Amino acid sequence: MKKNKPEFFVGIFVLLGLAAVAHLAIRAGAGNLFGNHDTYLIESRFANAGGLHAGSSVLVSGVTVGQVEGVRMEPSDYSAIVTLRVPSTLRLPTDSMASIKTSGLIGDKHVSLSPGADETYLQPGARITMTESAVDLESLIGKMAFGAVNASEEEATKPPRE
Repeated sequence: MKKNKPEFFVGIFVLLGLAAVAHLAIRAGAGNLFGNHDTYLIESRFANAGGLHAGSSVLVSGVTVGQVEGVRMEPSDYSAIVTLRVPSTLRLPTDSMASIKTSGLIGDKHVSLSPGADETYLQPGARITMTESAVDLESLIGKMAFGAVNASEEEATKPPRE
């Protein structure tokens, strides 16, 4: 029995260590590694939020300051409402602008906030009204490709100049 006692305690220690590593991995994946800091939610309305999803980063001046909590559709006008979680220490003027940008070659989307110059600040739950939607590269490429084809067809069907 004395031989098994140290092995039992080592086994318990290893299990506790694995549980701690699993907990740390889950917290790091959720983006709240060091606890839930004092934050608040703001919203922004976009015509197109293509590629943006919950967990995407929110950046100010290229620095990650928060994350996207959710993306939903507004049934009244079919726009995308994006909920952002930002730290309470970040005081955004009411004339701030939110843009959906692409980071890297893979095309991960993030929200970039550009603070304005107004002297009043957004309150928790407020909505950013000045927004810039995501650029849909597939549509742009399609327009360029088919636009050029249509232009050459138009040239071919025009009557000759005299």
